[in-house]
Amino acid sequence: MEEHVLAAVERLTTRPPEKYDTFEARPLSPVIGAEITGLDLSTELDDRQLAEIRRAFLTHHVLVFRDQVLSATDHKRFAGYFGELRLQPLADLDGGDPAILEISANRESRFVAGEDWHCDGTADAEPSLGSMLYVTRTPEIGSGGDTLWANMHLAYEMLSPSMRSFLDGLTAIHDGLIPWQGYTPPPEYVIPKSEHPVVVRHPETGRKLLFVNAGFTSHIVQLSRHESRALLDMLFHLVANQPILSCRVRWTPNTLVFWDNRCTQHHAVWDYYPHSRYGQRVTINGSRPVA
Repeated sequence: MEEHVLAAVERLTTRPPEKYDTFEARPLSPVIGAEITGLDLSTELDDRQLAEIRRAFLTHHVLVFRDQVLSATDHKRFAGYFGELRLQPLADLDGGDPAILEISANRESRFVAGEDWHCDGTADAEPSLGSMLYVTRTPEIGSGGDTLWANMHLAYEMLSPSMRSFLDGLTAIHDGLIPWQGYTPPPEYVIPKSEHPVVVRHPETGRKLLFVNAGFTSHIVQLSRHESRALLDMLFHLVANQPILSCRVRWTPNTLVFWDNRCTQHHAVWDYYPHSRYGQRVTINGSRPVA
């Protein structure tokens, strides 16, 4: 690796480990993700527990809670500690709970949600703070369906100083029609489109991060079409082809993962067809990204 890349990784990996009094946190990788043990999310949590979860969330960006038996009420209560719940725009079509999105795949599926690297809902004017996916059924063969998460703070820091300086002044269009390519959105669906900075600051930590993703970013406003395509392809390639950026979560039944959508991207691996997987996702409202 180049020297500036090694330096960026070392800045993360040489920090003293975080200590918590109300649970244990085992890192999933040197740069992102932690498995949390010692908490029962089906019960109400106290202020001390929640303060430590928030600290772990800002440190690790992806938190994994295994062996949790949760009702929909439990799931929503836990998410509600961190902000207002996002209501699904198409929830009225199936009569389900508007705060819960079902994530499922089986032998009838022709695609699965999130099978390419992306950040959720960045075409919205105010993308989400994060989501909690609770998986209760995993593939019958006993493996498959892992999800990867990438650290977008580190993605930015791995770029050369000259590239970081160039990107700092750019904005990009995020188009909600991109995920629908090859399919027709329901007529009731209002397709969002927004312009966001290419580099933003995390609203709580102030750290810079790369904020473009293959799932929604169409082009960079200040560049020609060919320049934009070349630059975005390079940035997308960085996320998809630098394993050091990411952690890998291997799902087991009754696992909940809480991720920070503001500074991560994720990729759901669809390697279990024709077997099935089922989970429910609750999303927390966020704010407009700021350079």
